[in-house]
Amino acid sequence: MPPTDDQNLYSALRAAFPSDLDGIAIETDSGLNYSWRDLERASAMLASLLASLEIPPGSRVAVQTDKSVEALALYLATLRAGFVYLPLNTAYQRAELEYFIDNAEPAVFVCTGAAFPWLSKLAFQRGVAHVFTLEDDRTGTLLERASHFSDRHEPVPRRADDLAAILYTSGTTGRSKGAMLSHGNLLSNALVLKDFWDWRPGDVLIHALPIFHVHGLFVAIHGALLNGSCMLWLGRFDPKAVVERLPRATVFMGVPTLYVRLLQESGLTREACAGMRLFISGSAPLLIETFRDWQTRTGHTILERYGMSETVMLTSNPCRPEAGERVGGTVGPALPGVGVRVVDDTGVRLPAGEIGQVQVRGPNVFAGYWRLPGKTAEEFTTDADGQRWFRTGDVGRFDPKGYLTIVGRSKDLVITGGYNVYPAEVEGFLNELPGVAESAVIGVPHPDFGEAVVAIVIARPGATPDPDELIASLKSRIAGFKVPKRILIAPDLPRNTMGKVQKNLLREWHRGVLAAP
Repeated sequence: MPPTDDQNLYSALRAAFPSDLDGIAIETDSGLNYSWRDLERASAMLASLLASLEIPPGSRVAVQTDKSVEALALYLATLRAGFVYLPLNTAYQRAELEYFIDNAEPAVFVCTGAAFPWLSKLAFQRGVAHVFTLEDDRTGTLLERASHFSDRHEPVPRRADDLAAILYTSGTTGRSKGAMLSHGNLLSNALVLKDFWDWRPGDVLIHALPIFHVHGLFVAIHGALLNGSCMLWLGRFDPKAVVERLPRATVFMGVPTLYVRLLQESGLTREACAGMRLFISGSAPLLIETFRDWQTRTGHTILERYGMSETVMLTSNPCRPEAGERVGGTVGPALPGVGVRVVDDTGVRLPAGEIGQVQVRGPNVFAGYWRLPGKTAEEFTTDADGQRWFRTGDVGRFDPKGYLTIVGRSKDLVITGGYNVYPAEVEGFLNELPGVAESAVIGVPHPDFGEAVVAIVIARPGATPDPDELIASLKSRIAGFKVPKRILIAPDLPRNTMGKVQKNLLREWHRGVLAAP
């Protein structure tokens, strides 16, 4: 732990580095190895560069680059220099970047060389003082400038509530909102996960996730650094490359799509996974079929957990066997120190088995949205004891053992003829039917019921499920108002970069499918 007068997240991460700084911290898929000393020196030089720019305290450093160890060093440098890190999805386009620059007003923007000609003009027009380039081959103006600075830098002391990062939410229902995460938010969660997930000496992490998101940047990287663990670093997810590295690793973190693709690899065997300790899945729901197939093929049970950009991790299935079993389809109990409750529309806590709104609190929960005090006030509520709870927007239920199941997003709730339909419940039944690989349930306008249930189904390879037969099967399993009025067979589902199905797009595409003739 850092001294009590310095809660800078970097100070805590640096204190956990091994005593042998010349040991390998990161091994890349390009054949380069980085020592712990390399991370320390690179982040010090970059921090010294940032400090030399004489930008105001609390300035934002916006980054939209390809994944690289140097980009990780820039993140660490931003922390140790006392500025605010602003990672941006590499898929964002011009209009989105205009919004982020206008909203966050970064003092520094780091981009790829290919984007520099137009992005630098855009940034300078909007008041960004400094624009640098950074490539994934260790080139760019950022590294050129940093090479002239000292490789010694004392971290700027930060308080626990000082802002460390702003993460913009995916913005599926309007403009993205910037979730403000403090040094204390991130450090408290990293320390809890280090213990709860039983990080051990000698653990090796396969890092195959992007680093502009909570999962890859905070959960995976903080876990490895805080444990002094080596990372096997993949610039992009490659299932064959992951399988090749399994015998040398102990921990893997991925989104459900990665597990589906890994299951397609013939090299994924129990022997390949014999030395693995932990497989973690998150960022999107894991199909129970994938959960079971993974158990059969590898002998390992995937650990599912639940978190958000605004909160980092909130719940997790148990890691240690003595703490309980891992239950597919659930995201486990609340993490130590985190409060999770399921309430009705009036804020009354619901008993196990009943579906309601998921609300959370704890040292990991963000302070609010960047420059949106009104929206922040809307998303928090205070109970009778004066405790402040964040409304996640998720809908879920607890089982009698305290395991949470996320049923869906409140915005995805379908109200048909006055009855509530939770899409995840219907999807669970659909996905068990013959020929169905995956499904997405949405609500679309209906002339009589106001809104009606429609399902989009992805067929298993070689299967040709009949929509009418699927509907007939559902009628014998669930209440009539939950049964889709129409089932559409599609080749795939639209997803964001973290594998989440974009139901807003599905609703837009199919909104007229049940319109009166």
